[in-house]
Amino acid sequence: MSDITRSPTWAKAEPKLSVLIPFLRDDPSELLVLLDREASALDGTVEIVILDDGTGDAVLTSALKAAIAGFRLPVQLMTLGKNEGRSKGRNRLSEAARGQYLLFLDSDMRPDTDQFLINWVAIANDQHPAIVFGGFSLLQAPADACFAVHRSMAARSECVSADVRSQAPEKYVYTSNLLVRRDVFDSEGFDPAFTGWGWEDVEWAMRVSRTHPILHIDNPATHMGLDTVDALARKYEQSAANFARVIARHPDIVSGYPSFRAARLLKKVPGLPVLRPAMRQVARSSWVPVPARSFALRLYRAALYAEVV
Repeated sequence: MSDITRSPTWAKAEPKLSVLIPFLRDDPSELLVLLDREASALDGTVEIVILDDGTGDAVLTSALKAAIAGFRLPVQLMTLGKNEGRSKGRNRLSEAARGQYLLFLDSDMRPDTDQFLINWVAIANDQHPAIVFGGFSLLQAPADACFAVHRSMAARSECVSADVRSQAPEKYVYTSNLLVRRDVFDSEGFDPAFTGWGWEDVEWAMRVSRTHPILHIDNPATHMGLDTVDALARKYEQSAANFARVIARHPDIVSGYPSFRAARLLKKVPGLPVLRPAMRQVARSSWVPVPARSFALRLYRAALYAEVV
């Protein structure tokens, strides 16, 4: 069961676009304030649905409810008593949405322009696309030394232009800034069998790419939630089982990915489980140049995936 709070503007709105924002222990307030700045230009055509996926923070919940009362955009907050996970949470958000289009946006994203939602509404109205990924950047992301490795890796493989992403459309789909037409998502939701971190969005994209085109544009938002090496390594450890699910379901697609090919090569290395801690340690070592640390962390991920390929 969920506790539901709605802004005063919710009841009369007739949204075309629903912005769906799940969060767990993060405070989405800053993102909501930035989105609300576009309210006057949107005139009720965009709503926001937020899901607190079991944070259990009464102070944060109270502050969000107070803030929602003052927003001009229609906003609904759903607060869950226990965590349901990334896939189930996003499916729940889609069920609560009223728009013809769903914009999945992570709570640690920040729009890179003051026409972010306006651009998305224009794309929906003008092109009626099935699926569009807007991209993300590091424009506003923290430049602290502790995040240098993640920044380097994201800049190299994730924060790339629409032209680059279009070369492998399903590979560059993340729920950080993803527009989906409702009928498409109703026919193909996220698989709740994916637990922990990683791959549920890419696997979804692999499924829908077989029947619907995936468009890439440059309407980016900044990924503010950079991680330390240790935090990234823990996420990679969680993601190995999900990677195995992707391999089982889409071997024809994933076999062309560099992460798969690297894992297959490392699988042949004798004593790989003994070598993995050394890879992680190199990535953690601040005296090592950042490019080398980034390579070591990618190697660590591939070594984890070698167990499941």
